[in-house]
Amino acid sequence: MTAANQIYRQLYRIRRFEETVLENFPKGVFFGTTHTYLGQEANAVGVLTHLHDGDIVFSNHRCHGHFLAYDGDMRALFAELMGKSTGVCGGRGGSQHLQWRDFYSNGVQGGTLPVATGMALAEKRKESSKLVVAFLGDGTLGQGVVYESLNMASLWDAPILFVVENNLIAQTTPINLAMAGDIPARFTAFDIPVTELDSSDVQKISSKAGELLDGIRAQGGARALILHTLRFGPHSKGDDTRDPGLVAAFQRERDPVAIHAPRLDPETRAAIERDANDEVLAAFQQALDDPLPV
Repeated sequence: MTAANQIYRQLYRIRRFEETVLENFPKGVFFGTTHTYLGQEANAVGVLTHLHDGDIVFSNHRCHGHFLAYDGDMRALFAELMGKSTGVCGGRGGSQHLQWRDFYSNGVQGGTLPVATGMALAEKRKESSKLVVAFLGDGTLGQGVVYESLNMASLWDAPILFVVENNLIAQTTPINLAMAGDIPARFTAFDIPVTELDSSDVQKISSKAGELLDGIRAQGGARALILHTLRFGPHSKGDDTRDPGLVAAFQRERDPVAIHAPRLDPETRAAIERDANDEVLAAFQQALDDPLPV
């Protein structure tokens, strides 16, 4: 499979997984809450395609796309959301709290960044070649622990890439009502080099992310990548206060799946979509049939 085809497969798999979650949540098959990644798929795929073996990923409450782009098992993720014993964490972590291999997520806003920074420092002191990628949202930038982490990451030259996914709204509060100043200044204040990109094109995101991660591997130290993005779904299950017309415009103009699709020939694209649809349906049904923990 070519690189373009593989990227499309990853984008489409995440899209169909998240659509399946939202479609089935009202049926009562999932426990707790959930925060889908619809519209932001290119961020996870574009960044995580550059991982090396042993690199560490920290995610947040909107973690499904990151987990699947990390090559996490789809059936195990469905099962985790259902509280099943076959889930990623045996059904005890739920939608927001995952740990698998070197992947970690947590729903506490900003709570992952001190741990991510400490793990990056540990890899530096071990003189390993591993680095850390830490995803955070714009809504996390109001947490003081974020700035303590940035300060220490800069002082210690920790090998970490901070990826800010700015989807312009924290739950129901637009960013202009919640955040003074601009996002890049929050990193430059700590002498952390920052790159900004306003795009839903996975190829553009991948190119920038690759440059930054190569720089960390070669020179050490922290970097920041700010991705101005758009989510198509509600904050969680159904709490979307935005104008539906605005969301529809987002989908027409900034859909990462639709942007990448024309780079594939129609027959190949259709085959990838059929395979992914079958995979999602099978994984969902398997998880439904799996047992609950004893």
